[in-house]
Amino acid sequence: MTIAYPEFQPARCTRFRYRYSQCTRCADACPHEAISLSDAGAALDQSHCRNCALCITACLAGGWSGAAFKPIDLLRLAIKGKTFSVACAPSGLAADAVVPCLGDLDGAVLAYLARRRIPVTLHGSGHCGDCEHGRKGAAQLALNLDARAQLCASGDDGDDKQWADIEVPTAAAAPAQQFSPPRRQLFRRLIGRGVDEVVRAAEPLMKPPPVPEKAIRAGPYVRSEPRELLQIVCERQDGKPFPMRWHEALPLMQLRLAPGCTACEACFRVCPTGALHIRENPGDWSLVFQADTCVGCQVCLEVCQPGVLDAEAEFDARPGQPERILHRLGKQRCGRCDRFFVSVEPAETCAVCSDDEEAFSAIFG
Repeated sequence: MTIAYPEFQPARCTRFRYRYSQCTRCADACPHEAISLSDAGAALDQSHCRNCALCITACLAGGWSGAAFKPIDLLRLAIKGKTFSVACAPSGLAADAVVPCLGDLDGAVLAYLARRRIPVTLHGSGHCGDCEHGRKGAAQLALNLDARAQLCASGDDGDDKQWADIEVPTAAAAPAQQFSPPRRQLFRRLIGRGVDEVVRAAEPLMKPPPVPEKAIRAGPYVRSEPRELLQIVCERQDGKPFPMRWHEALPLMQLRLAPGCTACEACFRVCPTGALHIRENPGDWSLVFQADTCVGCQVCLEVCQPGVLDAEAEFDARPGQPERILHRLGKQRCGRCDRFFVSVEPAETCAVCSDDEEAFSAIFG
């Protein structure tokens, strides 16, 4: 029998987009140490892989995919009936669908089924202690169930029948520390901003170094199935806000920008979905954010050199909200080449002409 190993898609990976990214989601989720990370992305050691598919669910940007687990096929099967049951393959239990590990069922999928009023039963969590996927599978399941619960609670408008129940017989509790992100903590960005400001005030003022051009790799924009499911889940019938808190397992995030942006456009260039984009017209330049396409991968927070791009701890997750203009600058005209350019400070020449002048002076004195 041919084993369908997960496939890595570089253009979707934040480590590929930004070679200094410290994202380790897929490697942290893998129970078998089958994934190695580099500044070019990730690689799979097939001799260690056991096809648990936890890497597929862990990556919010969709960097991994595989024939062993396709959430969209699971949903097509689920909506055909009034109830739906899922079992993990290692348990050997019977169900309407069998998945490699129950931790593969992300919060968006579970919440979508609840919104469709399809009661779900998950079989096999009682075997986690004896399973080769071990505690990491149980931990990811617990995290995804928590994400589902938050979505259901946020969308509750008083209708008891709006969200279907989920049953997890003999569910095993999982240690939360399994999924603490080791990269630059979003919690620190949300809560520890005051500490950063104190430290920054004590340091001499200087312009942050630009991100090296080779550190950012271009790639096509991608679409995320879990993010599209959340467009349906987060729609409220009463028109009220859908209040959400940032959650590690959900592709949801709302950005804000503090003063100090250098207009380097690095955040726009690393974004894998196009949620951050640049809009230009003859008179001005704008950095625009569209929450509907953001998957919360956080690579934009990593690449921001002055550290002024941030995420909101609480936000309205309703789809179709107006885009947010994070930064706007008026264009200036270069006195040397007569082209329009953008600069935070008033300048007589654009960056290209200024570099030419500096190079000429360095060579000829």
